[in-house]
Amino acid sequence: MKKILIVEDHADIRRLIRMTLEFEDCAIHEAANADVGWTMASALQPDLLLLDVMMPGTLSGLDLCRAIKADSTLRATPVILLTARGSSADREAGLHAGADAYLVKPFSPMQLLELFGKLTSVRSGLGSGSGSAVQSGLQSGLQSGLQPGA
Repeated sequence: MKKILIVEDHADIRRLIRMTLEFEDCAIHEAANADVGWTMASALQPDLLLLDVMMPGTLSGLDLCRAIKADSTLRATPVILLTARGSSADREAGLHAGADAYLVKPFSPMQLLELFGKLTSVRSGLGSGSGSAVQSGLQSGLQSGLQPGA
């Protein structure tokens, strides 16, 4: 069962994500801000993180993404940034923070499911020693139109 951590300050968006992923054999965990999200990510070692960019607290979603990607035990964890900010500068900031994907709100549940499938299948290949297959999967995802830099 895949462990998913949703870090989003809006309960209705967390609920939408939870309802979208509930049939995907996932254990879904939630945090309402990035500070709690960091603590939970460190303890859970999730298979996928979904982060809102703008949240209350001392850390933003971009800050949390940077921290995740800088941590040796979490850096391989795929991160999807969720935000209402969709400009190219915002997408670029997400890429520089280390995000693996960028979804602009409102997004469709189908977009989320497609991205979930791509990123979790790439993640499951990490232990197989097929680095080129993993890189190929990430590059394919980056070209899908759901990713930053597409």
